[in-house]
Amino acid sequence: MRRTLAAARFSLSDRLRRLHPDHAIAARAFDHAFYLKTNPDVFAAGADPLEHFMAYGWREGRDPTPDFSLGAYLAAFPEVASLGVNPFVHYLTNGRPKPRPAESPLGFRHEVISALLPVEARIALATAAPVAPDPEARLAAALARGARDGLRRLHITFSHDDFTANIGGLQLALQREAARLAELGRDHLHLYPARAWPVVRTATDSGALGVVLNGKAGGVFHADVVARALAGATAGAPDGRSFAIHSLLGHAADETVEILAAAGLSAGTFWLHDFASLCAGFHLLRNDVQDCAAPPPDSAGCSICVYGDWRARQVREHARLFQRLSLTVAAPSQVTLDLWRRAADYPVAATVVLPHARLTPREPAPVGAGPFRLAFAGLTRAHKGWPIFRALAHRFADDPRYDFVHLGAARDPHSEIRFHAVVATPDRPLAMREALQAAHVDAVLVWPLCRETFSFVAYEAVAAGGAVLTGPDSGNVAAFVAETGHGRVLPDETALTTAFESGAILELARAKRRPMLYDLAYSALTLDLAQHPSS
Repeated sequence: MRRTLAAARFSLSDRLRRLHPDHAIAARAFDHAFYLKTNPDVFAAGADPLEHFMAYGWREGRDPTPDFSLGAYLAAFPEVASLGVNPFVHYLTNGRPKPRPAESPLGFRHEVISALLPVEARIALATAAPVAPDPEARLAAALARGARDGLRRLHITFSHDDFTANIGGLQLALQREAARLAELGRDHLHLYPARAWPVVRTATDSGALGVVLNGKAGGVFHADVVARALAGATAGAPDGRSFAIHSLLGHAADETVEILAAAGLSAGTFWLHDFASLCAGFHLLRNDVQDCAAPPPDSAGCSICVYGDWRARQVREHARLFQRLSLTVAAPSQVTLDLWRRAADYPVAATVVLPHARLTPREPAPVGAGPFRLAFAGLTRAHKGWPIFRALAHRFADDPRYDFVHLGAARDPHSEIRFHAVVATPDRPLAMREALQAAHVDAVLVWPLCRETFSFVAYEAVAAGGAVLTGPDSGNVAAFVAETGHGRVLPDETALTTAFESGAILELARAKRRPMLYDLAYSALTLDLAQHPSS
């Protein structure tokens, strides 16, 4: 019956596309998952997202992809509105002109807040697609077949996703940890939620775990299956085994403890890559726009935040983890550990600070000539400060004193800022530093809305000869600049704009600073902790 119904729905959808050619045009680029995520009412109604967009959504101002803004397109090309045609179809059939997005008169933060989804809606969207676990025998076979060292010196890691298939700072850090394990001939078992969760799970939340053994996918299994397989494969003294929890998002504390117990483990490392152990809003951004610095859970600030009702649940699950395990908390910067110590009340075995990277002087940087070049390095996310950079670049686009460039994995399709594609990989860990150096940037804007626990971009910028421009609430970034003098910490965004208007920012030009180029030495994380004293 389900197959017949699905076939009927497909047949109806197919007929509609034949009757309306615009459907076929829009279908080429329409993002079904994005549309459902940003329109929970459509998701709740069970409507076909493309059909809804073509019939109603575009008239209601609902965007079809994360890279296309109906409002920005109509603002740039008002004649399209007068034609009464679907702006997305017009865009796809008219050479894909790229408008400069109109900035909201209330600012980008207002736009972020307007698009906020309740946490429960995010969970529903993230877990909507069912995941079928693999047969239990597959895991036992994978452990027996894929082990390098017979699991005698097994290292188990937990994080929020598959670090071999995703890009990001945490994923690159895990890749370095995995590479060191491979050099040592040790086995590495990585566990992650098979379906992405924006918060921790509890014992009442069902969920399966993805398994990666020594860099290869091992399948998807329930936690009890993983525990049984480990108990059968790791019999004997656990002296050579270890574990590190890089993120508990998508994991349940009790399940995690039971998996580790099956391998004979109870003492390990908990990394502070973010602040998920303090709040469901792991960036510590009130409503995703304002630094909150982790106030007491009963504060007025928490009462008006989308994460407020979920904070207690997040803290309870982490408290259970810390109570049942002996955990050394490892932070990539002192400022991160200081904030965590102030806000957390968990029993810890010890704490230690181990930066993810360090700088070693190499040679003087070439100076060159031309306008002051400011770069943005990374993803075009609001919490990373992209709207601030974009506004600055648009404001001073015609000023001969300045040049703006974006380096990252993907460009902003609504911006005409010069773009260079750069992706760091295990084979090219220094790709961003090399690209920044080749671009001869004078400075890099590292202006996150949130407190960075460790900013790879800040280190890469300095290693390439650039100065760092940042704000006071950027965590590790502001501390790094204040301690080393490699840039400037400005009090707010108004001061940033004023520095460009007055030309005061030109004091950071290479010709003025005469900077050095640096080598970057990256840590292997948990594998390097033995060399650093804990407290």
